[in-house]
Amino acid sequence: MSTTEAAAAAPSAIALYAGRTEGFEARVFAAVRALHSAAARHPGAVVQATSLGAEDMVVTDLIARHRLPIAIGTLDTGALHPQTLALIPLIESRYGVEVEVHRPPAEAVVGFVQRHGDGAMFKSLELRKACCALRKLEPLARMLDGRRAWITGLRREQSLGRGEVPVEDVDAQGRGKFNPLADWSWQDVWYYIATHEVPHNPLHDQFMPSIGCAPCTRAIAVGEDFRAGRWWWEDESAKECGLHVATAQPIETP
Repeated sequence: MSTTEAAAAAPSAIALYAGRTEGFEARVFAAVRALHSAAARHPGAVVQATSLGAEDMVVTDLIARHRLPIAIGTLDTGALHPQTLALIPLIESRYGVEVEVHRPPAEAVVGFVQRHGDGAMFKSLELRKACCALRKLEPLARMLDGRRAWITGLRREQSLGRGEVPVEDVDAQGRGKFNPLADWSWQDVWYYIATHEVPHNPLHDQFMPSIGCAPCTRAIAVGEDFRAGRWWWEDESAKECGLHVATAQPIETP
């Protein structure tokens, strides 16, 4: 069976993961309350930084469903799957909102690739982090410029490094950082998606629970960790790009 045939035969992520668990309604209520708090305390100055993954699609749906004055922004790194990028116009048409798209400077990307090649991220941890800094951290800084708070889809269950993610935090620049799904389970995320028919990346149906740039994402096998498909060639302790590391410093591009 080919890879395409295997993907077509696989059950959907909803069928695999969705399930109502005890306390689900209370967690939804608490998430909405956190979003209301962010919007009320930082009027006109809060943005959801969405990766367009399952969790972030839930957060976008909650923001739109409750008509909250929170901007929606995403990063187009120049290396995303087409299935990921296709969600941007889908969000805009479904929810009637504009998605801010922030991209790295084209000339900087071209220069980096010319110096280090398309597969620079596989050559060393330094180059991989430099690629992330160029394609993610720099455009994120522009997205957050002038904002006093931002919203993420981080959950404690995603990895050991995120095991103590709070619902409300402060980032390294002193901005408010809200993680309304911090205590949600993977079942919760997909139960909400199923219940409210929230659009999701079809790559989730191909055993990719965590989706980043195309070269740095693969499907996971049964029993593997949730984020095993991200930067799979690296040591587990290195698997962050810097977007959600409180002490992260800008990385100079070699």
